[in-house]
Amino acid sequence: QVQLVESGGGLVQPGGSLRLSCAASGTIGRINAMGWYRQVPGKERELVAVVNSGGRTNYADSVKGRFTVSRDYAKNMVYLQMDSLTPEDTAVYYCAALGQDVLTLRVELYEYWGQGTQVTVSS
Repeated sequence: QVQLVESGGGLVQPGGSLRLSCAASGTIGRINAMGWYRQVPGKERELVAVVNSGGRTNYADSVKGRFTVSRDYAKNMVYLQMDSLTPEDTAVYYCAALGQDVLTLRVELYEYWGQGTQVTVSS
């Protein structure tokens, strides 16, 4: 099994920045791509960023140019640097992983996910 634990959420003002971290443990060999999705109550889940084992990335249009996903393979960590945040970025953010080497933004394909961390952008 794979366990994913997120950290780094919180309250930030519009225009501010926040960095999320995700620690992976367990059967790490099952993981190839790792990403972040977010969910707002009453709305569909949105996969916002993904990075594969080769370091290639893909982003949703809603965050492109503002969010950066990165990975520390030695530490089994994945990060999401979020800049120029707006109130529309407020959501619970989840770390997710799958065993395939694909840069998919289809959240339903991800096999593992964490418990989530709340990000609130408000003045």
